[in-house]
Amino acid sequence: MNEPIRITRAATKKRKPKDSELTFGTVFTDHMFVMDFQEEKGWYDPRIEPYGPLSLDPACAVLHYAQAVFDGLKAFHGTDGKVRLFRPQQHLARMNGSARRMCIPPLDPELALRSLVELVGLERDWVPSTVGTSLYVRPTIIASEPFLGVRPAKAYIYYVILSPVGAYYPEGMNPVKILVVDKYVRAVEGGVGAAKTAGNYAASLYAAEEAKHAGFTQVLWLDGRERKYLDEVGTMNIMLKIAGEIVTPPLTQGTILPGVTRDSALTLMREWGLRVAERQVSIDEVAAAAHGGTLEEVWGTGTAAVISPVGELAYKGERIVINDGRIGALTQRLYDAIVGIQYATAPDTHGWTVEV
Repeated sequence: MNEPIRITRAATKKRKPKDSELTFGTVFTDHMFVMDFQEEKGWYDPRIEPYGPLSLDPACAVLHYAQAVFDGLKAFHGTDGKVRLFRPQQHLARMNGSARRMCIPPLDPELALRSLVELVGLERDWVPSTVGTSLYVRPTIIASEPFLGVRPAKAYIYYVILSPVGAYYPEGMNPVKILVVDKYVRAVEGGVGAAKTAGNYAASLYAAEEAKHAGFTQVLWLDGRERKYLDEVGTMNIMLKIAGEIVTPPLTQGTILPGVTRDSALTLMREWGLRVAERQVSIDEVAAAAHGGTLEEVWGTGTAAVISPVGELAYKGERIVINDGRIGALTQRLYDAIVGIQYATAPDTHGWTVEV
């Protein structure tokens, strides 16, 4: 699809925050990308316009039936002065997978990539340069047809917004405390756990708030059937190093998000010759490894935090402290390797970055 992207520039510019002022997802750039879909026309009218409110009918399907998908990736200001997106094609492929699961028409991959490259290129001055900061990119599709009735909508809006961000967790790279929950479930086999759809996150809020009030940063979900096998953390995939082997839950159950950072970490560790297994791991196995002294490291992987060390897991009143609450050597190595590629201090031998 070679339809040109129409550009309407903002009449006034916002104040750009200093890198030291950045939080996560609270400030947005001057422009956004928007494109529409009608059943009889397909996707049409790709455009960049001033950032602002969307006009939605009160009966539009997304507000009543939650037909919405999104993704999240980042653009980085390299030490060589160039701006690069990290693995945008894989993020867009995942978004199209989410869209199909939610009966949303997929995007043309080439046009979707152009939407990101051209928007970030226009807003390149918004990309912060300090290591640990980045420009967060949020592509989203929502059902915009006004009707009441349970069926897939016939009209959609695809839009992309940008936000300069700092660290996702207040702890930064300091180890986080995570509560393992078996009272609530996030997803079950056959459900939409592998789709990045809005309803998944709404359903996770209650447990996350309970964990927050108990002094934890996040929730680690167990499987929805037996409530014993690790699934994922609310905002990231989970990995463990047990007796020298790296273990992470498999994607085959269809209950966890196929993380792009997860895939990056697995690729690197296999190249380093480490023993890596994608298999089910029970919380009882984790507790037994902790008691036996073989639970060496635990960390999360995700776009928002990249690599996040886990210093403590709490389950049924027991607190499992990992590596004396310190960052593990492999956790740090993974963080340094991925961040090195993102900021161009290390070679991108995998072709993971796309220059803007």
